Order: sequence, then structure tokens, then C-alpha cells
Amino acid sequence: MNQHVITEMPFVKEQKEKLIRDFQTHQMDTGSAPVQIAILTERINLLTEHFKAHRKDHHSRRGLLKLVSQRRKLLEYLKTSARPEYQKIIERLNLRK
Repeated sequence: MNQHVITEMPFVKEQKEKLIRDFQTHQMDTGSAPVQIAILTERINLLTEHFKAHRKDHHSRRGLLKLVSQRRKLLEYLKTSARPEYQKIIERLNLRK
């Protein structure tokens, strides 16, 4: 029998809930820009690891580019609407070098 080994951990519900708790601005916040940026960053990081092992997975690469674009748009929105919050999320997620 040929057994498949899972090399990367999929993005699971518990990880998403933890990110929401860490970045929410109030108790019921599940979709604000900082929460969405944090979730997208985690997914982008997981996909980046995936591509180290699967270089020719072009279909997933297209999805990665869409995620990066969506995160960039949200960051731009946050930059124009709430500059201190933008600076804080950039530092917490270690996005800009």
C-alpha cells in the first residue's frame, strides 16, 4: 500500500478562531480589516511552505496571488483609514522588511 505523508498542516478552524481572538477589536468582531489581514497572512504563509515542496503546483500559485492581492488591498484601506492600527498590524505580523 502506498501511504501519503502530509507535509504541511492545513488551515484548520482552531487556528482561524485563535487568529480572530488575537486580532479582534471587540468581542463580536470576526471580519474587520485587521482580522482579515491576519487570516490571509496565515494562509499565505502556509501556501508559501507548500510551494517549497510542490514547485509545479501552478493552480495553487494562482490562488496565492489572489490572496496576496486581497491582503494588499485591505492593507491599503487600513493605511488610509486608520494609520496607527495599520502600523500596529504591520509590526505584529512582521510584514514589511
